Amino acid sequence: MAFDMMGMMGKVKELQDKMQSAQAQLQHITATGEAGGGLVKATVNGHRTLVKLEIDPSLLTPEDREMLPDLVIAAVNKASEAAAEQARQELQRQTSGLMPNIPGLDLSNFGS
Repeated sequence: MAFDMMGMMGKVKELQDKMQSAQAQLQHITATGEAGGGLVKATVNGHRTLVKLEIDPSLLTPEDREMLPDLVIAAVNKASEAAAEQARQELQRQTSGLMPNIPGLDLSNFGS
């Protein structure tokens, strides 16, 4: 049984193309996280970039000034985690059947 170097190189090139395609698609993925019962909403794209932040006007008071940053951080973190999971799923979908199951290969940071 001979090793098919050309076939292997073709698979690597195909995988690279699919990875680039998946990377480009990440900008279209969005996830929203909420905090404070929906008073703060953060939307993050598949590259984990904050693209939208909504703060209910009722929080814009001197009394809530100390709590507001915590709510923003919580909402952004929730959105970032959700976007990362969607990005991971998109990568898996795009490269299905091309990438061997390699123990220790962690693609969880793809898109970050």
